[in-house]
Amino acid sequence: MHRRLASFILLLSLGALLSACGFQLRGVGDNATVLPESWKSMHLSTDNPNSEFSREVEMRFAAQGITWTDRESANYRLELGPERFSQRNLSLNSEARVAEFELNMTARFSVIDADNQVTIESTEVAVIRQMENDSRNVVGKSEEVRIIKSEMRADLARQIMRRIGFFATGNG
Repeated sequence: MHRRLASFILLLSLGALLSACGFQLRGVGDNATVLPESWKSMHLSTDNPNSEFSREVEMRFAAQGITWTDRESANYRLELGPERFSQRNLSLNSEARVAEFELNMTARFSVIDADNQVTIESTEVAVIRQMENDSRNVVGKSEEVRIIKSEMRADLARQIMRRIGFFATGNG
């Protein structure tokens, strides 16, 4: 009985300590962007509406209360360009093979209001990541790149949401 109580107190103390230092799980607290009601009716305009990036943007915005609607009834139109991904070598190992990569993903967006006036000029968002390479584990590294690209898309969508939110609340 004493052991369980001690374990419980230890876990409770650890939880309090982590929360006191500002520790936060990834993805928690992303909902800090609050848009005015007039901004909650949007239309997504993109050349590839079925791309992973477009779906990520739709999902992130919908989670913030955005209602995606047709172009005629929307208060704002989000013009979303395609994601652009590049990878470059950062360093080589002693065998002259790539030891480290830099992964770069960018996208452009703009916002047009119902009167076809540009509300937010074309803006580029970017995410850069670095990763180590293990030339003996090609399959594992390609899977890791796929996962990192997915995380980068989510980061781009969050950046777009934050920038629109910053502008819409009068700070832009």
